Amino acid sequence: MKKNFISNSSDSIRIFKNDLFENLSKVHYYVPLIVYIPVISYLGWKSFTATQLGLLHFLGWLLTGLLLWTVTEYVLHRWVFHFYPKSEFGKRIHFIFHGVHHDYPNDSKRLVLPPSASIPMALALYFLFLYLLPAGTIYAFYTGFLIGYLIYDMTHYALHHANFKSSFWKKLKQHHMLHHYSDSTKGYGVSSALWDKVLGSDFNKK
Repeated sequence: MKKNFISNSSDSIRIFKNDLFENLSKVHYYVPLIVYIPVISYLGWKSFTATQLGLLHFLGWLLTGLLLWTVTEYVLHRWVFHFYPKSEFGKRIHFIFHGVHHDYPNDSKRLVLPPSASIPMALALYFLFLYLLPAGTIYAFYTGFLIGYLIYDMTHYALHHANFKSSFWKKLKQHHMLHHYSDSTKGYGVSSALWDKVLGSDFNKK
């Protein structure tokens, strides 16, 4: 990501010579909905049929997964996506994963994670949580976690391309636009500014 360079173009720039890799790097905003809503529905169904969780236990683990997603979103954005390698190869990888979005923030096809990246990550995290969580809770927990992920992706697209009237969404959009156009070392929360406030990376919006 070149410092002080931000394009206003809405076009998708080419980042791979290989046509297959190039196509896999771009995705329409609604694709995650098509991929993950059936998965979320299946996990919710399994919560009641395979583990027979009561409604309160189901909601408790769902909310736990949703909350942990907000932490995951913040950690990934702050310490993974904004990690700047020194090697040329590392810089190239960084540009592919996140730098291109900062240089071309209006590119509508690089605002949500493509399935080529999100599916392997989702599978890896699923098996990690399956190992860590108490028996019988993974389905409800991961239902909430994936709901959080979808909220993040749809919110990110909307913050760049929607015009809001409500004060809540206007404030959230301002928070994200400051991250892009003022100081990229602050404002790592996308679907919520909660962890920026807790961990001291929020903007002084006054």
